[in-house]
Amino acid sequence: MPTYERELDRFRTHDAQVVGVSIDSRFSNAAWAQQIGGITYPLLSDFYPHGAVAERYGVLRPIGCAERAIFIIDKAGIVRYIDVHEGKEQPDEAVIFEELAKLNE
Repeated sequence: MPTYERELDRFRTHDAQVVGVSIDSRFSNAAWAQQIGGITYPLLSDFYPHGAVAERYGVLRPIGCAERAIFIIDKAGIVRYIDVHEGKEQPDEAVIFEELAKLNE
């Protein structure tokens, strides 16, 4: 997610807010963010009840971890784009920006 930190200005040009959600505890999230040099966008903890948000979005695996997923949600709260990847894969940011541009058409 450091990529998104570097691209925050570009997200802002699309009137988009980056928010991370992790099934880890807030303490684990804070340690991870510190390890990568910090982030300035919100990183939320979906720790208790464990994975409830991930489950509602359909990305909680049966073993209790979440898929890496990107959701673009419009201002009305409607999910407009979903992209799910294996944990080690990095989503193609060009596609994300293409999808954001579609919201402003």
